[in-house]
Amino acid sequence: MSWPAIEAHRDYIYEQLNQGVTVATIHQRLHDEHRLEASVASLRRWVRANLPEQARRDQVRVLRPDEVEPGAEGQVDYGKLGMWCDPQTGRRRAVWAFVMVLACLRHMFVRPVLTMDQQAWTQATVDAFVFFGGAPVRLVPDNLKTGVERPDLYDPQLNRSYGELAAHYGVLIDPARARKPRDKPRVERPMPYVRDSFWRGREFTSLAGMQADALRWCVEVAGTRACRALDGAAPGVVFATVEQPALLALPRSQFELASWSRPKAGPDIHIKVGKTLYSVPWRLIGQHVDARATAHTVQVFHDGALVKTHIAKPRGKQTHTGDYPPEKIASTCAPRPGVGNKPRWSDHRPPP
Repeated sequence: MSWPAIEAHRDYIYEQLNQGVTVATIHQRLHDEHRLEASVASLRRWVRANLPEQARRDQVRVLRPDEVEPGAEGQVDYGKLGMWCDPQTGRRRAVWAFVMVLACLRHMFVRPVLTMDQQAWTQATVDAFVFFGGAPVRLVPDNLKTGVERPDLYDPQLNRSYGELAAHYGVLIDPARARKPRDKPRVERPMPYVRDSFWRGREFTSLAGMQADALRWCVEVAGTRACRALDGAAPGVVFATVEQPALLALPRSQFELASWSRPKAGPDIHIKVGKTLYSVPWRLIGQHVDARATAHTVQVFHDGALVKTHIAKPRGKQTHTGDYPPEKIASTCAPRPGVGNKPRWSDHRPPP
């Protein structure tokens, strides 16, 4: 037992701890200046047993400027993985990756996609929250048009789909400044690792299979890697006990995925949303409207007011005759000349 040798330096140890000196540094000074033979582990045990308040002081960890509290922040990036030959079509396609990294423990979610439009970006964000079992308090995405319409450090204007997502989950969207990768270093640095470890040298038979493999890779490979920033701990191993409980709970109601567009009403009183034409009130001809499309409905807004609702169709044309001016309704409903009045072939057949 080396405690008597340590006890002789009680006052010195107490004074050093009060000044914020760590136990490791105190041990080094006692060893160099006072020829203490006890190990640093013995000194730690002595401090815990004899100076419990000072031991707790030594355990307090001050966050570095770039450190983040558990559950406080998720950083999002979007980068190219490479080219992929689709076995089903034989086409070579560019594959992109949506990556979200929880800034505290570096646990990550990866979603390969072929196109990153507004709907895919929002859906990937929702799936990331499901993967983590909660949402971070703050999201730091790239300044992409899919997520941010106008990059602005002080007043970022999010597109409406992303804004609806933020309101539903109660998260703050705080876009990174354009061309400022240091605003989200936790996700910028792992991108080469994702390309090398998950993507390069591997073959995939389908996009769905690729996305399923990405989830397994996040859990079994990236989640079990020794992370130097975590003193060698694996992000996925400590995530369940340290960060997951600090995330915002997911709402009970399911998020309704919607895409917004701003079409212009043509002289035929129709707007184009996706591949479908929808009618709007004739007074809106020549004006831009806001269209919100979900899997089931298409809502049209003008100056913030809802002016039209349609059942969603994958393609074609959907017209409500009530959208025409009253004097035009009769002509739109009447059969065109020569259509519907032609004699049938059976009318000219001779009687049997």
